[in-house]
Amino acid sequence: MDILVLGLNYKTAPVEIREKFTFSDDGTTRALYLLSQTKSIAECVILGTCNRTEVYVVCDQLNVGRDYTLRFLAEWFGVSKEAFKEHLYIKGNEQAIEHLFRVSCGMDSMVMGETQILGQVRDAFTLAQQQKATGTVFNMLFKQAITFAKRAHTETAIGQNAVSVSYAAIELGKKIFGSFAGKEVLIVGAGKMSELTAKHLHANGSGHVRVANRTLERAQLLAEKFQGDACTMEQLSQALLTADIVISSTGAAGYVITKEQLLPIMKQRRHRPLFMIDIAVPRDLDPSLHDLENVYLYDIDDLEGIVASNLEERSREAERLEVMIAEEIVAFTTWYQTLGVAPLIAALREKALDIHSEGMRKIENKLQHLTEKERHIIRKTTKGMINQLLHDPVVRLKEMAAKQDASDVLDMFSTIFALEEILDRTEREANWEKEKAKQSSLREQVMASRVPK
Repeated sequence: MDILVLGLNYKTAPVEIREKFTFSDDGTTRALYLLSQTKSIAECVILGTCNRTEVYVVCDQLNVGRDYTLRFLAEWFGVSKEAFKEHLYIKGNEQAIEHLFRVSCGMDSMVMGETQILGQVRDAFTLAQQQKATGTVFNMLFKQAITFAKRAHTETAIGQNAVSVSYAAIELGKKIFGSFAGKEVLIVGAGKMSELTAKHLHANGSGHVRVANRTLERAQLLAEKFQGDACTMEQLSQALLTADIVISSTGAAGYVITKEQLLPIMKQRRHRPLFMIDIAVPRDLDPSLHDLENVYLYDIDDLEGIVASNLEERSREAERLEVMIAEEIVAFTTWYQTLGVAPLIAALREKALDIHSEGMRKIENKLQHLTEKERHIIRKTTKGMINQLLHDPVVRLKEMAAKQDASDVLDMFSTIFALEEILDRTEREANWEKEKAKQSSLREQVMASRVPK
C-alpha cells in the first residue's frame, strides 16, 4: 500500500481558487464516505482550513490512487481537473509523511509555528475515524503526527515568539502589565493596524475600549466592534486620564500627543503606567514621551525589530524541528515496512499454537495419570520451547521486511512454513469485517439523511 496527499494551500493557490475547494462540515462527512468507497482507496482523511485543503489517502498504487483522487475532487467540486491541477501539490509515501508532520506542527503554516493547525489536524483525523474511513496505517500515522506536534511545541520555542507587528505589541504589553485583564484601551485614529492590535488586546482579556478620531462617526463604527465608546480628538486629554494602553495610527502630519501635553496628565494619573504603541508613519507620538516616568513608548520600527528577531529565533527552532521530523519519519517508515510481516507472524504463531494444542491433547490422552500441576508444567515448558524456536525467524523476518526484495522474501517465508491457507482465511475474514463496517456506515448515512431538519 502507498500513502498519498493531494492538496492546495496559500503558497500554491490564490484565495479565489482556495475558496472554490472547501468542504462544508456536512460535506466532509459525505465526501469521506464516497472517497473511502472509491476504487484503489483503502483509507482517507480530509483536512480543510482557511489556508489549505488536503486529501490524504492510502491506496494500492500511487498512480492509480492519484488518478482516482483527482477524479473524485473534480466530480465533487464540479470542475475539470485542468482547472485546478496546476495549483495542486501531490506527494507520495515518505514525502507525504514528511508533509503531514510539517503541517501538524505549524512548519508549513503562513505564520510559522502557529498551534491552531494542530487542532484542525486532530479534528480531521477524529472525523475520519468516526466515519470508519481510516485503518491501520492512518490510525498510526495521524496519532504519531499529533503526538509529535504536541512535543514540538513543548520542547521547542517554535510558537512562542511573536512574528507579526500586532502580536509583538501584545508581547510587549504582557511584559509591562503581566495581564491585560481590566486594562482600558484607547485607539487614536481608526487605522487597520490599530484595529488589528486592538482585536488582539481584546482577545487577551483587555477591558473597556475607547476610540478617538477627528470624525466621530468613524470612531463610533470602530468602537462598536469592541462594545466600546467614541470621542473626538478634542476630548483626547480626558481619554488619556483613564487609558492604560494607547494605540495610535492617524496619518496626521505632526505629533498627535506631545511630551508637554502628556506631562500634566501623567501627574493627574499619579504616574500610573501608560503603554503607548505608535503604528503611524509619519509618527503620531512624540519620541520624547519615552522620557516620562512610567510611559512605555514603542513605534513601528521597535515592533518590526522584535518581529525580525523573533523570526530569526523561530528559524533556529525550525532547524531543530527538521531533525525531529527526520527521526519521526524513520520511526514511522520502520513500523510501516514491518507492517506487511504482521499477518505472517500471526499466521506462524497460530500454526505453532495449533501444533502445540494438538501435541498436548495427545500427551494428555496417553498419560491420563498426570496431575493438573504436571500437565501445567508440561504445557508451559513446551510452549516456551516453541516461543524460543520462533524468536529468531520472527526477528529475521522483520529485518528482511525493510529490504528492497521484501516482497519476495515474505512470499518465500510463507511457502517454507506453509502458511498460505491460514493467510487466505485471515484475509477473507478481514475483508468480511471491512465490508460489514462499510455497510454499517452506509446505513448510518441513510438514517441520518432521513432525520427531519
